[in-house]
Amino acid sequence: MTGSNGQPRPVIDKRDFDINRRVSVSHEPDAQEDHVLLHSRPDSSHSMSNRYSDNDDGLLNDVVEEIVERDRRKMAREITRIGSFVWGVITCLGAGSITAFSLYGPLLLTRLHYTQLRVNEVSIAAGVSMYLPVSLAGYLCDRYSPAPLTLFAGGTFGFGYLLAAFTYKSGPPPDAGGDGWPFWVMVVAFIAIGVATCSMYLAAVTTCAKNFGRGKNKGIILAVPIAAFGLSGMWQSQVGTYLLCERLEDGSCGDVDVYRYFVFLAILLASIGIIGAFALRIVDDGEEKYIDEAVEELERSGLLAESDFFRPRSEVSAMYGTFSPRDEFDDDESLTLSEERREAERREKERDEEERRKKDWLLNYETRSFLTDHTMWWLALGFFLVTGPGEAYLNNLGTIVQTLNSDSTAQIDAHPAGLPSTHVTIIALTSTIARLLTGYLSDLFAPRTDHPSHPDQESATPPSAAKHHPTLSRLAFLIPSALLLSLGFLLLASPFPTHQPELSHLTTALVGLGYGSAFSLVPIIISVVWGVENFGTNWGIVAMFPAVGAAMWGLIYSRGYQDAADHSGLGPDGQCHGWKCFGFWAAGCTLSVWVAVGAWFVAWGSWRRRGVVV
Repeated sequence: MTGSNGQPRPVIDKRDFDINRRVSVSHEPDAQEDHVLLHSRPDSSHSMSNRYSDNDDGLLNDVVEEIVERDRRKMAREITRIGSFVWGVITCLGAGSITAFSLYGPLLLTRLHYTQLRVNEVSIAAGVSMYLPVSLAGYLCDRYSPAPLTLFAGGTFGFGYLLAAFTYKSGPPPDAGGDGWPFWVMVVAFIAIGVATCSMYLAAVTTCAKNFGRGKNKGIILAVPIAAFGLSGMWQSQVGTYLLCERLEDGSCGDVDVYRYFVFLAILLASIGIIGAFALRIVDDGEEKYIDEAVEELERSGLLAESDFFRPRSEVSAMYGTFSPRDEFDDDESLTLSEERREAERREKERDEEERRKKDWLLNYETRSFLTDHTMWWLALGFFLVTGPGEAYLNNLGTIVQTLNSDSTAQIDAHPAGLPSTHVTIIALTSTIARLLTGYLSDLFAPRTDHPSHPDQESATPPSAAKHHPTLSRLAFLIPSALLLSLGFLLLASPFPTHQPELSHLTTALVGLGYGSAFSLVPIIISVVWGVENFGTNWGIVAMFPAVGAAMWGLIYSRGYQDAADHSGLGPDGQCHGWKCFGFWAAGCTLSVWVAVGAWFVAWGSWRRRGVVV
């Protein structure tokens, strides 16, 4: 190349663009001219070098700040996850107040002059309202969050227990010879208590399940809040028996002061609900991960192709992806910064809307799959046949125990079958031990495998390859626990308790073990077989079945009790005494549990044939 003066021009090599290269001074005129032009810009080389160095430092600082921010967010999520679990356990420790019904149930019979049928109507109203709304409560937890449900539960608890307190204080109703509030007001109060129990319990358990649903300790994580629910009846009955009691002339405790006890529960549970509205949080990344994993599995299975609505996730990402740095650079000439921000926000909103629609579609699909799976109905049938007798025993424990005592008005030492509060404590302790033990053992011995989101898909890992140590299905714990429950009812149906009332403590312990195990293992099995994405709804559907069981067996008990009282007459304490008051009912409960075991064997066999590891 030649310059304008005809002299040859130096060839520019690519290395001459290296800003850190020292520029040599040439004696050629054009070279001198170029050298002068290069240095005519004051400190141009130095300023460019500083600019690149500053960019490198800024990039490093951005990376460090991003790492620190990511760790901070991760720590905040872990704190939220653990804090929600702790408050979920505390919530369940209060929410199970209805399990202490036997503490004051006999006083409704003697103080308010209710018949045994009316007392059972109150407990049945609480039981039905506690279980029937569970599916709706689970649906709200899955689609939204536990916070509003917990707040609603706290307010409903306060209303229900305050209404029950003032109804009790007013005395017997007019149709029972008194001038107190009508009987239906007490029923309304316990309907509110049942709805609040369902809402608070499911909000706490769903929070724990979604935050820790697929960890290696998911069994014990679910068992702890469920066990706390059973423990609530124990400690609350002790508070009522020894702190909120009616004082006798010698200063000792008599019966529980039902009015003060109800007011105490109203204040306690309303406070728990208000705090839970802020403390119970589902960590977003965990729930989104479960949803995405389920969608990916359904995409691989080809099931999503059947949906006209659902599009592949890759297509959604391409359509609603945010700007890349190159996109922003290319659009600098056509879009201002504010326009870019608005466009990015618009695309972000569209992507969030698509994610919400994806979640709703998936959860609705999972619900349909759950309802059309015949093994779910066998599992639910067994749960119905086990928990119905258990709930009825728990609700009528006070009168069952008193039928074995010759005089319930005698001193404590003259009660060979014990006090109702003692049996409430026994059943709370045994059910808690059963829930924790079965939850832990199910984690320890159950095969590990990546369960399918849809039960018709085969498991990825065969049971024999999941673990090197011996493994046991969760059904291997559930079925023996049910047999223990039937053994307790069989003992009660025998003539031995009427001759040795002390054996009633053994009956209560066996019922507590079987009842607690069922409420621990069945939700764990649901989370394993059908996943945790739709756990609240799925568990809520199955949890409705005990409502019908409790109502059915409660009515059977009250009818048998009342018939025995009409034929044999009431004792000096106004209650029925003898085997006929409960014997036939206990025999029927035994048969019910045996049928439940058969239903669970059917479900277990079907899962084994399909390769679903439970």
